[in-house]
Amino acid sequence: MGKRKSKRAAPTKAKMIQPLDTQFDCPFCNHEKVCEVKMDRDRNVGFIECRVCAESFQTGINYLSEPIDVYSDWIDACEEANK
Repeated sequence: MGKRKSKRAAPTKAKMIQPLDTQFDCPFCNHEKVCEVKMDRDRNVGFIECRVCAESFQTGINYLSEPIDVYSDWIDACEEANK
């Protein structure tokens, strides 16, 4: 007597991972993709600066931080200052 054939599932396709941005829109001059984030992991500092209006912001980071976290901290600080 023969065995029943097992049904094999098709292999799953790997999802394309999109890299996170390091350039963002400036909340002061409203230009697109002009704020660049630099991460200094040795000093645990994230620095973001606009190339057009020269606004800058600096915040503390940890080993899990990404450039989007520095930008989010900057936006939060701007909103807090406007209250």
